[in-house]
Amino acid sequence: MIDLHTHTLLSDGELLPAELARRAKVKGYRAIGISDHVDHTNIENVVTSMLRLSKHIAYHEGITILPGVEITHVPKDMIRELIGLARKLGIFYVVVHGETIAEPVEEGTNREAIVGGADILAHPGLITEDDVIRAKEMGVLLEISGRKGHSLANGHVGKLAEKHGAKLIFNTDSHSPSDLVSKEQAGNVVLGAGLTSGAFDTMQQNAFELLKRATEKRK
Repeated sequence: MIDLHTHTLLSDGELLPAELARRAKVKGYRAIGISDHVDHTNIENVVTSMLRLSKHIAYHEGITILPGVEITHVPKDMIRELIGLARKLGIFYVVVHGETIAEPVEEGTNREAIVGGADILAHPGLITEDDVIRAKEMGVLLEISGRKGHSLANGHVGKLAEKHGAKLIFNTDSHSPSDLVSKEQAGNVVLGAGLTSGAFDTMQQNAFELLKRATEKRK
């Protein structure tokens, strides 16, 4: 199980990064990406903390920890700039908080995340076909979400991604220990979105490839 969208006390999660990683390992996770919420006010502090975490416990206890950020509710015309800043600061990968139907995300956020070069567009809601095509062209992973509310548009996202050949990824968007799921539970969420068990296996492979690219850049 690889999950590249989770949160800790560095933003609005319930656990310290080390405890989240430990609980994920016990749950059977092979790797976990910690991508706390950031905007212009806290990105430097979060990235510094995540890189310190990576240095000290990234490969301990049999689980890989990938330091990331989730750019969240940032005005759409500032998203590309913040993606660039996150990479300049040394973060391993960038998630952008997409246009979930569960929150009032600014219209146009999905497109700016894609053209700005995010690695993952989280819970993109009722994403347009044009943006799905752009995601395919840019290599941006579209998220199938395990989180309540954000998961309501999973079927729409999955259908358009399969139609246009865009790559998908399953993430839990965990904020608390109870949000972490087993591989079997994750597979069931994917099936519930109208996709196949084979689609879930492909999502896990997509996650592994992002993990590999991100870590190899730092060697």
